[in-house]
Amino acid sequence: MEPITYLEAIRQGLWEEMERDPAVFLLGEDIAVYGGAFKITKGFLERFGEDRVIDTPLSEAAIVGASIGAALMGMRPVAEMQFADFISCGFDQIVNMAAKYHYRVGTPVPMVIRAPYGGRLHAGPFHSQCPEAWFVHTPGLRVVAPATPEDAKGLLKAAIRDPNPVIYFEHKYLYRHEKGPVPAGDFVTPIGVAAVRREGRDVTVITYGAMVQQSLEAAAAVAKEGIETEILDLRTLSPLDVDAIVAAAEKTGKVCVVHEATQTGGLGGEIAALVAERAFRALDAPILRVTAPDTPVPFSPPLEDAFLPKAEKIAARLRELASF
Repeated sequence: MEPITYLEAIRQGLWEEMERDPAVFLLGEDIAVYGGAFKITKGFLERFGEDRVIDTPLSEAAIVGASIGAALMGMRPVAEMQFADFISCGFDQIVNMAAKYHYRVGTPVPMVIRAPYGGRLHAGPFHSQCPEAWFVHTPGLRVVAPATPEDAKGLLKAAIRDPNPVIYFEHKYLYRHEKGPVPAGDFVTPIGVAAVRREGRDVTVITYGAMVQQSLEAAAAVAKEGIETEILDLRTLSPLDVDAIVAAAEKTGKVCVVHEATQTGGLGGEIAALVAERAFRALDAPILRVTAPDTPVPFSPPLEDAFLPKAEKIAARLRELASF
């Protein structure tokens, strides 16, 4: 249970699954010789060989298409989008092919697409987006977004073993900024099960990814003022843990949904609707959201700082809810 980084947890998960199952292989841009843009796959080529760690052309459509074909033939590909922003280049293959094969012909498509996403690294509008809502909206896909090293490893292992196509959103800021204990030995984090990260009686935050840490920071700040916050980490975005969401909403009657993605059409609206449908009678205040505004992610560090949801913004909304 020694603490490791979020990045190392992903690396361990990939390594262990490749050791465990010879059907698992990796493909993506610069993942073999170079070891990946973030060095997660450094050393994999030397250990597993060029047949299982494959450098691809700069074509996300080709990467996803090859992964689908391999999955249909019994392999378990793990494809890397160097940045989640570029996943749009493979969008047709993902939502019209991978997501629908099982529905159409009953054939499993056991593949994982790793999608490094999110801001706070001053990388500009083409390397900082949070596109998870596109895929949550697509039946046939599973979508996960771990917030801790333990879940980064456990959800990745679960995703690789799953018979469905899984989009695995890994937050780039967390790679080297988040560290925590990870159980020794083989384990998986179940897909579709949320986790309570902090117990509280006054207000509830429902969130995921890097916003879990920001929400915990906000909760610690308002706790000094006597406001106790329940924080629910979704972990899986599709399928949602509906029972956990409803229970968290009913516990306090005051709900704030937090995500880094832009607001309109984001997952926060779906969660708010779900709470309104299932827990309306328990609510004592309007459901609030803390999100990024509806603009591209700015490159300028001061503008990006203003753009992103942060602990201070979350704390302000928690105070607003608590006083309602």
